[in-house]
Amino acid sequence: MDFTVGSAIRFGWETFKKRPWFFVGATVVIFFAYGVIGAITGGIDKAVGATPEDPSAIGGIINFVLSTFINMGVMAFYLAAHDNPETVDLAVLWHPRPFWKFLGASILVGLAIGIGFVLLIIPGIIATIFFMFTTLIVIDKELGPIEAMKESMRIGRGYRWPLLGLIALLALIALAGVIALFVGLLVAMPVVTLAFVHAYRTLSGEGGPSSLAADARLAA
Repeated sequence: MDFTVGSAIRFGWETFKKRPWFFVGATVVIFFAYGVIGAITGGIDKAVGATPEDPSAIGGIINFVLSTFINMGVMAFYLAAHDNPETVDLAVLWHPRPFWKFLGASILVGLAIGIGFVLLIIPGIIATIFFMFTTLIVIDKELGPIEAMKESMRIGRGYRWPLLGLIALLALIALAGVIALFVGLLVAMPVVTLAFVHAYRTLSGEGGPSSLAADARLAA
């Protein structure tokens, strides 16, 4: 199946409609988890005399580590939700492996994109397109950071403009959710993330259920 931006968005919306309240609830749980992390690190900063404008190093480190665990769970959840939306459950949100590979990939991709934007923006956009699937690949295949970055570049080869269009459209959908008094994010975020995962699955030629989906079926 060939990749198009429209097919990815349609897949995200149609999959969301299969279990809308489940996906809305999952989004609430994810937002709540990020809120708890913010409260924890805010408390640490307050205890050591830091402020939101000038946070402490220890608070920042703890925030980064805990947020990494949540990011891993979110990607594992939506991979399983893409492959098996009828049976996936919230237990998939706890997916602490492979932590160090995911952490390394996140740092390397962040540096590549950050340096690219410093170099007159266009290189940053190119880096974003090249490495957009890297951390998803780490969760899906447990590849190392460099291998995952290379794989992200490989599967996107020949689709740079459609991928740029996908990024732009997904950003607009998320923005629309924010404008809708943030309540719209409860719908926009599942649709956006499912569409993103569908683009990855289509380009990698792996439309069938993954091991994550099998785990979700066993947990159901």
